[in-house]
Amino acid sequence: MDEFRAANRALWDEWTGIHLGSEFYDVEGFKRGGVRLRQYELDEVGDVAGKDLLHLQCHFGLDTLSWRRLGACVTGADFSPRAIEAARALAAETGLDARFVCSDLLDLPQHVDERFDVVYTSRGVLGWLPDLAGWARVAAGFLRPGGILYVTEIHPVAQVFADENVEPGELRVEYPYFPRAEPLSFPVQGSYADESAAVEAPVEYAWVHSLGEIVSAVAGAGLRIELLNEWPFVEWPLPFLEQDPELPDRYRLPASVAGELPLFFSLRARAE
Repeated sequence: MDEFRAANRALWDEWTGIHLGSEFYDVEGFKRGGVRLRQYELDEVGDVAGKDLLHLQCHFGLDTLSWRRLGACVTGADFSPRAIEAARALAAETGLDARFVCSDLLDLPQHVDERFDVVYTSRGVLGWLPDLAGWARVAAGFLRPGGILYVTEIHPVAQVFADENVEPGELRVEYPYFPRAEPLSFPVQGSYADESAAVEAPVEYAWVHSLGEIVSAVAGAGLRIELLNEWPFVEWPLPFLEQDPELPDRYRLPASVAGELPLFFSLRARAE
């Protein structure tokens, strides 16, 4: 695991520099104000004013600082030193009070010893974790009684389909759905935010997690699941989907496809 983790950390250090200047993240727009959170997240998490919120796998902190703009007292954590450095700089530049901690997720209890009202994680993060049961235990351990874990993420069903050399509506199963110990490996081609960017890291590693594994990990950590919603969109482009003409930051199955699939999900669980 150290080999895989080191390779992924080096990749995310490189990606951070690319993402800071990308149109995908629009950091300059964020500096001018507003939040990057989705309305369904705000509805499902609820009012965070005055609450303590921990953001796991926060990258360089745009969502973390968005919660701060909504009144939460925020801590963000990520394993990439470059990302945490950028998050701290962004917080200072925007005048938003936030704490950012550089740590591997499973080691985070060694660096943060308080409890939180909300533990939040979102969008493209669970596949980087080899130990989902460990992730859930760490998240649950940071919650105060009555606090919530909130996750919103690409649906595991959406990740089984080929994402190269396919057209919108062409659903060809290529990747496993059920979890396995060994990661999948993919040659790096730029970044999801800029496919043309030059990147030295040669490969990325990702782990498969089924929806059943995710839900079971959260329940096994002693949390009570309150909601599990499945959504018919993904929040980044995939070649077998098409852009929603009314919501251009969402991608859906084309109307020509007969039937429906879950493509994203959200989950809220509460500590007793």
